[in-house]
Amino acid sequence: MSLDLASETPPHSPNAPLAPAAPHRPNTPLTPNALHTPNALHTPNAPLTPNALRTVVRELAEQPEQWIHLVRLSTEERWYQRLVAEDDHEVWLISWLPGQSTGFHDHGGSRGAFTVALGELEELSLGGPDQGLLIRRIPAGTARAFGPEYVHDVRNTASGPAVTLHAYSPPLSSMAHYDLRAGGLVRTSEEGPEQW
Repeated sequence: MSLDLASETPPHSPNAPLAPAAPHRPNTPLTPNALHTPNALHTPNAPLTPNALRTVVRELAEQPEQWIHLVRLSTEERWYQRLVAEDDHEVWLISWLPGQSTGFHDHGGSRGAFTVALGELEELSLGGPDQGLLIRRIPAGTARAFGPEYVHDVRNTASGPAVTLHAYSPPLSSMAHYDLRAGGLVRTSEEGPEQW
């Protein structure tokens, strides 16, 4: 399996989850003008690039009045809500209590980006054969962007809650889950939008 490594951004620049893995929550989309899609040359319905998605989540993170009142915390699992649902991309708001994680997962061929708006998370991914398991600390203001074959595990290992914004293009249609074993990642299950 080929993995696209996420591009790094400096700790002070904001950027994205992750995909939702918890049960369905009611969605309240933002108004179409509430979020600016940053690529003026973008062809309608063509997937946005990881860098364009990074800009989407970065700009939205800088507008907490658009989403902070929606945040909820759940002791059962990560809470999430879709904020934007367009033909070419979607944006999710996710909250994390300490100990909550996604497990290793892909994004069903979608490109993605996420930023930590509040708190701090940790991301695990596999590097090349010489790098093994990569562990990155992702403090507030940090953004991550990735290609369509990227697989990672995101978790809250801090002592307080975290809030993230995630953008995917095209919108998520499936997610596969993986176990990390001695020989690498082994696909264990797949889920679709009906489970979100």
